[in-house]
Amino acid sequence: MEAINTVGRRKTSVSRVYLSAGKGEIKINGREFAEYFPVETLQIILKQPFATISANDGYDVKVNVRGGGITGQAEATRMAIARALCELNPEFRPALKKEGFLTRDSRMVERKKYGRAKARRRFQFSKR
Repeated sequence: MEAINTVGRRKTSVSRVYLSAGKGEIKINGREFAEYFPVETLQIILKQPFATISANDGYDVKVNVRGGGITGQAEATRMAIARALCELNPEFRPALKKEGFLTRDSRMVERKKYGRAKARRRFQFSKR
């Protein structure tokens, strides 16, 4: 089996995943995934697509991820892994879609407006 290449996005993070048959190794930007994502909840997010289809050790994953923060990167990687699994076996699609791993979360940070402290927050009002 050759490597399957997919892309996942979340906020400003872009994750490129290369999925191939193997022993279950996950490398992110050349580092172990537990080292790259030290928070356990992010590690769980990353493994959710494999847990959904009950295939934890069958695939090696190589990830290149850029932009955003660690939460956005983890969720972008989860989406890319789910897309790769669907490309590998179309029977995985209903289970992954039901969990919402294939849906692009399009929420982005709203831009700051002029005359405001942030996007919607006004400057403090002073009566005197």
